[in-house]
Order: sequence, then C-alpha cells, then structure tokens
Amino acid sequence: MSFLIKQAFSVAKILKQNKHTVSVAESSAGGLISANLLAVPGASSFYRGGSVVYTKKSRLVFLNLDLEKLRALRPLSEEMVIEFARGAQAKLGTTWGVAELGAAGPTGTPYGDGAGVCVVGIAGPVEATIKIETHSTDREENMLAFTSAALKLFHETLLKVT
Repeated sequence: MSFLIKQAFSVAKILKQNKHTVSVAESSAGGLISANLLAVPGASSFYRGGSVVYTKKSRLVFLNLDLEKLRALRPLSEEMVIEFARGAQAKLGTTWGVAELGAAGPTGTPYGDGAGVCVVGIAGPVEATIKIETHSTDREENMLAFTSAALKLFHETLLKVT
C-alpha cells in the first residue's frame, strides 16, 4: 500500500467515526487527493465529490466563488485557498472542504510563483491552511508532495475536532 493511500486511510477512519463528509477542489494535484480518498473501501460513506479546478472557467463552473472577493486576494495565497475550500464545502453541503492550488512545474505561475509552490486549505468545523514549497521543477514529484501535504493537513485538522 502506498504512503498516500495510508494517509487517506487515516483520514477516512476519522471521517467515518464522526460520520463526516468531504468534498475536494484541487488544481495542480490533478485529482490525486480525490483518487487517494476514493481508494479507501467504503469511501461513499464520506466522499461526496470533487473537481479539478485547473482553469478559471472550471473554478467558476464547479465552485460558486465570489469573484469580487477573489480579485482582492493574492493568487496562491492561504486566503485564496480557504475560499476555494469553503466553496467546495458549500457546493456539496459537506462537513469538510479541502482545496489545493499550486504550480506543479516545470514552470511557475504568471503571478511570479515558481514551480513547486502550493497552498492547501481545509474548511469545516475547524479551518487550516498551509503553504508548501518543494523548490523542485519535477511535476510528478510536486503533484505527489502536494497531495501528501493536503492529506496530512486534513488529518491534523480532523484530530482537532475529535
């Protein structure tokens, strides 16, 4: 069993125990957060859905985000990712929303962030955010690191409410 799936099992155990649900909005992780959560048997008891919000258009379609509020925030900021997490949570009416935004590489963003930069946000009974900087241009390595960071932060956040 992979390390990521082990992390997802730890998250799933707490979600199931508390009868909590989750929805996910991810960008540069490309669906890996959702895939790992869905690898857990019985995922339908806690996973309500997710979206890969890789483009501005997909973000508008899949998340009901306040564009005026977003315009005032710095891209790839912890303030912005928490808005995405709240959007994912609200869209599917889940206990928790998990969001990830980043630049997997090999190049950075038009906003000046280099490759290997990511922010993760958790919305729910407790909110949390984290910024990850791998300093790597390896796309696959970054996608896995971002997914691991998201699952780790989610697990730590869940422990605060149990």
